[in-house]
Amino acid sequence: MSTQPISLHQALASFDALWSPRVVTRVNDYDVRVAKVEGEHIWHAHDDTDEFFLVLDGELRLSLREPGGERTVLLPRGSVFTVPAGTEHRPYAPSGAAILMFEPTGTPTVGDRHDEIPAHVDATTGHALDLEGRDGGA
Repeated sequence: MSTQPISLHQALASFDALWSPRVVTRVNDYDVRVAKVEGEHIWHAHDDTDEFFLVLDGELRLSLREPGGERTVLLPRGSVFTVPAGTEHRPYAPSGAAILMFEPTGTPTVGDRHDEIPAHVDATTGHALDLEGRDGGA
């Protein structure tokens, strides 16, 4: 963890990969992750934890499967939303977005229950942030 301030703008500029979060810092047992997203992610659920989203740039949509049916939440820049634990959801950003997520360390980006993972989806628990040089999504 850095002992210096971290620019989210610089953090986002340090990589190009989509749906591949970078851990910018930790708070207790939680990761603060940033990601570039475009197009669709996959339907998934986190059984034991909520998932917090903050839209830094662009617009994010979250499709939710809830007891009353399916709905979509629209998150413009500057908006926050928390998906409750156990709720199936699918993030998507038709025109691209930059997001910040707050999740327990080790939480997989595809949740505990998910559809088949497409090749373009990086199903990790977040990559270490590399501000020394562009990592190109490695």
